[in-house]
Amino acid sequence: MGTAEGFFERRDVGRFTATEYTRGPWDAGSQHAGPPAALLGRAVEERPGARADMRIARITYEILRPVPIGELEVTTSVLRSGRSTEVVEAAIAPAGAAPVMLARALRIRVAQESVPAVVSGPQLPAPGEVEVTPFFPVPWDVGYHSAMETRFTEGAFVEPGPGTCWMRMKVPLIAGEETRPLDRVLIAADSGNGISAVVDFGRYVFINSDLTVHLHRHPVGEWACVQARTSVDGAGIGLADAMLHDEKGPIGRSAQSLYVAPRRTA
Repeated sequence: MGTAEGFFERRDVGRFTATEYTRGPWDAGSQHAGPPAALLGRAVEERPGARADMRIARITYEILRPVPIGELEVTTSVLRSGRSTEVVEAAIAPAGAAPVMLARALRIRVAQESVPAVVSGPQLPAPGEVEVTPFFPVPWDVGYHSAMETRFTEGAFVEPGPGTCWMRMKVPLIAGEETRPLDRVLIAADSGNGISAVVDFGRYVFINSDLTVHLHRHPVGEWACVQARTSVDGAGIGLADAMLHDEKGPIGRSAQSLYVAPRRTA
C-alpha cells in the first residue's frame, strides 16, 4: 500500500487531488475509471440543492480521454428537473482544462413502501466464504489494484470467461470522509471487463469508453459484487454486461462498450 489516505484528497469545493491509489493497470500516469466514476456519482448526490427524496437510478459515463493523476475539478449542472425525476450532469477535468470524463445521472423520487418489492436474481456465496483473489500482474506496486480487496466466487482475473467478484475498498474514496455504499458500487462497476475478460491481457487490449450503471435498490454494506460476462465480435467491438449485488442480493446492472484490438508490438 502507499502513503495516501484515500483515492482522492479534497482541496476545496469541487477541487480534488487524485492519489496513487487511483492508478490503473495500463498507464502509470492515468487513473482506473472506477475512482473518478465514484467521485462523479458523489458529486451528483452532493450538489447544492440536491433533493434528499431522490436517488440515482441510472448513471452513464462517457470516458473522453484517460483521466490523469493530479489536480482535478468537478462540476455539476441540472439538465432537467421535475416532480418525480431529474437529470444531472457532472464533469471531471484537469485543473483549467477540458473535461475528460462526463456523467449523466437519472434520479428518481423515492416513496418508502409504496409498492411491493420484487427481487430476482441468484444468491451468491458471501464474501467471507471465499478466499482473497490477487489481481493480474501490474507493473507498479501501488494503484487501484492494491487499494481494492477482491474475492472471486467464479473465475479469476487470469482466467478467460465469465467471472463473479466481490470487491471492497481498503481506503476511503475521499481522505478523511465517510465512504458511502454508492461509492463502493460505482468504484467497482468499471471492473466488469477485467473480471470477465475473454481474450489474453498480454495479446489484446479491451478498453471501455463508456459505463452505464442501473440501480433498482440503494446498495448497503462494504462489499459490492460484479457478476460479469463479456462478448466480442470479430470486428473488434465488445460488450461487458454485469449483474451487481450487495450482501443482501441483486441491486442492478452495469454495461461497458469495448474496443478490442491486438496490442501493438515494438
